[in-house]
Amino acid sequence: MLVLGIETTCDETAAAVVRVGRDGRGTILSNIVRTQVEDHAPYGGVVPEIAARAHVEIVDRVTAEALRAAGIGAGELDAVAAAGGPGLIGGVLVGLTTAKAMALVLGKPLVAVNHLEAHALTARLTDAVAFPYLLLLVSGGHTQLLAVRGVGHYAKLGTTIDDAIGEAFDKVAKLLGLPYPGGPEVERRALAGNGRRFAFPRPLQGRAEPDFSLSGLKTAVRLAAEDLRDASGGLSAADVADLCASFQAAVADMVADRCKVAVRLFRERHGEPTALVVAGGVGANQALKAVLQRTADSAGLPLVVPPPKLCTDNGAMIAWAGAERLMAGFSDPLDIAPRARWPLDADAVTIGSGRLGAKA
Repeated sequence: MLVLGIETTCDETAAAVVRVGRDGRGTILSNIVRTQVEDHAPYGGVVPEIAARAHVEIVDRVTAEALRAAGIGAGELDAVAAAGGPGLIGGVLVGLTTAKAMALVLGKPLVAVNHLEAHALTARLTDAVAFPYLLLLVSGGHTQLLAVRGVGHYAKLGTTIDDAIGEAFDKVAKLLGLPYPGGPEVERRALAGNGRRFAFPRPLQGRAEPDFSLSGLKTAVRLAAEDLRDASGGLSAADVADLCASFQAAVADMVADRCKVAVRLFRERHGEPTALVVAGGVGANQALKAVLQRTADSAGLPLVVPPPKLCTDNGAMIAWAGAERLMAGFSDPLDIAPRARWPLDADAVTIGSGRLGAKA
């Protein structure tokens, strides 16, 4: 099976071709990603209108490049997949419309992939992880702990009450005057800092449900920075490094604690997980990866983290998720609508109405 995947949910225009062998294993034949970082840098964040316009301008070229790099013609595809949400609706519309047009012309099945499901299933492409496994999904827009029980079968164990972890990294970078994209810059500055200088809070640590909260921690960083600013309003390089390191250390402690709780809940509700899997762009953070390795070791589980280029948004994860859904018997009509919001576990109890995920 040869599947084309198109990803346009945020500020990357991506396309890839994945081949699925007779053994069910996937091979990435091409994976083209065109980022819009330079377009959004002057604004300190992603501007939806600019992102959608950029997708329109290059999605055809990126798709054609993916086919060329894979060494195949469009007629050889067995299916076309695209992220159908969640994400910036203008961008989602561009990618899904492109996939619909190709599927119609080629007479091939269309698969509208949930962007979060694509992240959730990437470890099966890279490491052939068996179901069920515990997933920590950490990205700029999402922070969730999920029981991945099968294709289309997800149970939410915990989520963020306010900011996503990646969003908090970006906001801390902005308040410290660091360049966009902020998350990698905070990690880089933290390498030179003292993570014990500031006693920042570890939100929700010790709570019985594995939820996250970042707003209080973000506020603590802002207040500490305001106390340190000199008469000119600036911060020294050492202060910035220590603030970044202390913030990152607090996030790492929180993530470790929340994952320990999630492992316990997983075992109570779903049996023994095969692995602790990390997906999403924040999974590339080496400090978080190190603390998660210790957490997985203490739980007696392997830690699986896809390569950094497959943690951030890409077309290969969309193509693979499309293939997995096709093999499970799923495809979509050409009139399927794009979605700005698309939860993986629609039956989960929402925050504030009882135990999160109690219906799972």
